[in-house]
Amino acid sequence: MDHGAPIVPFLGLHFNLANILMITVASVIVFIIAVAATRRLAMKPTGMQNFIEWVMDFVKNIISSTMDWQTGGRFLTLGMTLLMYIAVSNFLGLPFAVVTGENHNLWWKSPTADPVITLTLATMVVVLTHYYGIKMKGAREYGKDFLKPLPFLFPLKIIEEFANTLTLGLRLYGNIFAGEILLGLLAGLATSGYAQDWFSGIGGTLAAIVPMLAWQGFSIFVGAIQAFIFVMLTMVYMAHKVSHDH
Repeated sequence: MDHGAPIVPFLGLHFNLANILMITVASVIVFIIAVAATRRLAMKPTGMQNFIEWVMDFVKNIISSTMDWQTGGRFLTLGMTLLMYIAVSNFLGLPFAVVTGENHNLWWKSPTADPVITLTLATMVVVLTHYYGIKMKGAREYGKDFLKPLPFLFPLKIIEEFANTLTLGLRLYGNIFAGEILLGLLAGLATSGYAQDWFSGIGGTLAAIVPMLAWQGFSIFVGAIQAFIFVMLTMVYMAHKVSHDH
């Protein structure tokens, strides 16, 4: 379980090639799903179109539960993109992991099992809430919201912004990373013992198959729930910034 990462320096910065690879793979998969679902639109949806319309309705319900549709309708595309991208990212590391080289560099994993990626997503969301808050309310009115209900609470509201970013990103990272760690341990149980005792290896494999399958099924459920929670909290934060009644 002691994996390394393929880090390369470039212009004084260090880049994780595995993260770049998995971000690209997740983006391509979501793009292919979107194109396949909208390529042949019909009045009676079937197949992929039916799926993408279900995603659209699902995100609409999330938005409608946090703000009025006239205000929140513009965030439908954002919500759908986040839901699909995070769900796909959460699932990528479940079937297998790819480890290569003397340093045991981990190449194939869920991109959301890295705190850098999840915190970047969280930062993007929080920055967007401020952007739309200023755009839809105006800088003056938006600034006054930080002084309500009492001006001396302003420092706490600034701390809250940082806390929201950390909790949004680390919640996603913690759940996905923990799931992959347990899958790795179960996979290790399945392959242990061959070098010392062939029968011990078979026993370990049989003992690990059922728990691994069960945990993979549960991890799919967790990955979907975490994608939903991320989108839900995104819309809650957005509603607090753009709605006049918050």
